[in-house]
Amino acid sequence: MHRFLRLLARPVTYTRWLHLLIPTAFVAIWLFIDMDHAWVVGLLVVPLGLIPAVRLEEGIQAQLLLTPRERGRPDASIAVAPSATWRDRWRTVLWLEARLALSAVTMVGTVWLPAMSVDLVARGLGGPPVIYGWMAPWLPAHAWLIPFALVPVAVMLLCLVSAGRLITFVARTLLGPSASERLSALEERTELLLERNRIAREIHDSIGHALTVAVVQAGAARAAGDAAFTDRALAAIEETGRAALEDLERVLLVLRETGLPAGRRPTLLEADRLIESARGSGAEVEAEFTGPLELVPGPVSREGYRILQEALTNVLRHSGPVPVRIRMAVLGSRLEMDVTNPLTGAAPGGKGGSGLRGMRERAALLGGEAETGAYEGEWRVRVRLPLDTLI
Repeated sequence: MHRFLRLLARPVTYTRWLHLLIPTAFVAIWLFIDMDHAWVVGLLVVPLGLIPAVRLEEGIQAQLLLTPRERGRPDASIAVAPSATWRDRWRTVLWLEARLALSAVTMVGTVWLPAMSVDLVARGLGGPPVIYGWMAPWLPAHAWLIPFALVPVAVMLLCLVSAGRLITFVARTLLGPSASERLSALEERTELLLERNRIAREIHDSIGHALTVAVVQAGAARAAGDAAFTDRALAAIEETGRAALEDLERVLLVLRETGLPAGRRPTLLEADRLIESARGSGAEVEAEFTGPLELVPGPVSREGYRILQEALTNVLRHSGPVPVRIRMAVLGSRLEMDVTNPLTGAAPGGKGGSGLRGMRERAALLGGEAETGAYEGEWRVRVRLPLDTLI
């Protein structure tokens, strides 16, 4: 009983009732034209259901009134798309027929039954039936009829809840997504997860780099005790922080508006920004670029920038302001990148660490490879990326 009353308190119960009553308006128009052939309405909806756009219209209406919590969700149980196959068209026809039938039942249960309650009260008070005059001969005019007026109301409420749940079940069955639509929704969710994973890597690379530079700069300035060096360190921290804020704002824009493009991401043509940031942290950076970097495809150039950023971040984080050699070359159909620095203390961790793992993942997504580890007394990041890969 408590559950039933809770269902009556839910707004969706009444939006479902409204959904069921909508077809009765069209039936009423037809009955005004031809009352003797009401069954013709069932035939008229057959060609209507074969129109692809009708499934879209019915899906929108059903989502809005039957399952409002699922509205706009990619995993909604009711599809919002035009019919793509004949199977979808015939399912729409069956849906329209079922909707007409359930609307007729709902009309009887939620309109006629309350009218019967009114007549029971009227008869119990000694007057004639107000709505159904045919009830007068077999309904005595006694006051004991008044309590029985609650019975049609109770049946009406039961019909209200049951019909709403039934029409929702039928809608999910006949207007639910097809196999191809489920596959498409699964692919969209997979792409979304991949995009969020990429965004997480970018936040790690960009913000991690900025914080590492700021920490190294602040430590070096405190140790130097030189006002001029401190001014340069603060300027480097400011520049690195500003660039990180720009990256963070772009990433947050993607998270807020998933329908918008990711925006312009930095490429290898802006590698000088990273190099100057590392130099500002006290590292001696020697960079050598060979080949036309401007001809490197966008995906490769953007991911290459992030790999270089993470490599320099690891140098500053684990070795401090040490000499760094960067060699980048466009050789035929591949981009080669080597970043080396002297080992001073513990190595960054072989195959552990999210930064090193992120570099390898980025390279693998492009069909390339990234090797990280100690080599002849130095720490080396060696990356090979094909230039003919599209992602």
